[in-house]
Formats: sequence, structure tokens, C-alpha cells
Amino acid sequence: MSSSAGRLRLITDAVRASGQRTVAELVELTGASDMTIRRDLELLAGQGVLERYRGGARSLLLRGEEPPFALRSQDGLETKRRLAAEVAELLADGESVVLDSGSTCLEVARAITHRRLTVMPLSLHAANALTGAAQLKLLLPGGEPRPGELALTGPLAEASLGALRFDTAVIGCCGLNAANGLTAYDLADAAIKRAAINAARRVVAVTEAAKFSRTALAHVTPISALHVVVTGQDAPEDEVQALTAAGVAVRRV
Repeated sequence: MSSSAGRLRLITDAVRASGQRTVAELVELTGASDMTIRRDLELLAGQGVLERYRGGARSLLLRGEEPPFALRSQDGLETKRRLAAEVAELLADGESVVLDSGSTCLEVARAITHRRLTVMPLSLHAANALTGAAQLKLLLPGGEPRPGELALTGPLAEASLGALRFDTAVIGCCGLNAANGLTAYDLADAAIKRAAINAARRVVAVTEAAKFSRTALAHVTPISALHVVVTGQDAPEDEVQALTAAGVAVRRV
């Protein structure tokens, strides 16, 4: 594999799909050395992704669960930064923005630190990235941070969103397609996404192309509730056409 992040994702997916894999199988799959694979497995075990045993590893993730934030934050980082830059271009100076949690939205936070905006981030990761930005007005919601993700959820977060009206909601997703709409793995996270969407005049969803093939447990909203989708050039054409037919502007970067 060309990058450690890509190799870690491949290992995680392979172990998760079959339940367990041996070191030898992962060496053959990735083309990496035995020592590298063992080091990768120790790293993933430390993140709670899998459990090591002599000669291999078994998955600790259910098929319907989201991989840990620490893993996702480094996966496809160049793509996420490109998507984040495009989202930043959609925001006009002076706008009020509610910014969703997740690794791609964290990159959006980093892309707008120099902007004159009012922003309410829905994760402590994004809040930390925006703290100290000279021109930016930072609003902090209440809520309970989810471990690892540090997404703010619960009634306090929902009440914060219910008290405000934003120009734009920037929403991440775990799955997005015409058949099932925008979906999330966590029920509490889905409720916050809905509250953010309901509190905004315009909804911008940002997602890597791979998520068009996924449907997570919790339904958030149909695609008709979205105004703009920012995604990769490799987004499936049939899904792009379905979004366009539903009146959604699609920006592929």
C-alpha cells in the first residue's frame, strides 16, 4: 500500500469482514512486511479496533459500527481536505454556520479558521480547531461528548440548536444514497444532525464518494432536504443523477 493510513484501513476492513485474519494473510493482502503488519495490528489494537492474538487478530467492531475517530481522521486525509476547501468556498463572509461532527467536518473547521464567520461546531475536536481564530465568532453548544468522536449529543445540544437559526448547516454523513437518504451509525448523532438541519436555511452535505455505497443504522433525512452535496470526482453517476433530479446541487472535486 502507498500509505500507512490506507494500509490500516485495508487491514481493518479485512479483519472486520471475516471476523479475524492471520498475519500471513494480511502480509499477502497488503504486500507489507511481517514486521510492519505486526506493528499495525498493535496500533489498531490500541485504538480498540481489533484484538490481537498470537499470529493474527480478530475484530472488535460489529458490521454496523463506525470505525474509531482516530482511524478515520487519518484515512483519505488529502481527499477530506479537498472537500473541506470546496465547502469553505460555499460560505460567504458574515454567515452563521452550524458545523457537524466527524473527521471531514473537522477538516472544514481547519479550512475556515481565517474566515469572518459565526460558527457553532458540534464536536470538541472542531471547537479546538476554531479556538483563537481572529475573525471568527465561536458559539459553543451544550451536550455530552461521545468518547473518541467528541461529538456533542443529547438534550442540551438539541436545545442549543433549537434556540438558533443558521444560514448554513454543514453536515457529514456515514452513508448517503437516493434510496435511504442520509444516514448515521449513532442514534444520538442522527438526532443532532436532524436538529442542525432543521435550524438552518441551507444544508450542505459533505461526503467522500465511498459513502454512497453505505447505509448506516439511523435515518437522518431524505436527499430532498439537502441543498448542496460536496463529494469526490469518483461519486457514482447514478447517485449524482438521483441527487440532481431531487433538486440537489452536486459539486464534485
